[in-house]
Amino acid sequence: MVEHRIYATSFASVYPIYVAKAERKGRTRAEVDRIILWLTGFSPEAFEAQLARETDFRTFFAEAPALNPARAEIKGLVCGVRVEAVAEPLMREIRYLDKLIDELAKGKAMEKILRR
Repeated sequence: MVEHRIYATSFASVYPIYVAKAERKGRTRAEVDRIILWLTGFSPEAFEAQLARETDFRTFFAEAPALNPARAEIKGLVCGVRVEAVAEPLMREIRYLDKLIDELAKGKAMEKILRR
């Protein structure tokens, strides 16, 4: 099986795209960061260190200290793919993040995005 190239892509190279998508819809970088910290369990300092090290997606999720158990409640489509049906664990984590950023850009309330 050929590995998806996103796994070796630097998280820091994609992060500005997440922020830009949110900001185009009137949301903020702070909200994007809050979502990422909620999903991964990184502290703000540890997250900044991940960006500075330009870790790839595989390493970023492997080093996440506490993947939020509520992420299993994330459902829906991202790029025509149902996130809860993604079989490969790392790709599912990436799709969870994509879905959360989509919800932010669509104006969903932060409490709902964070599954509260």
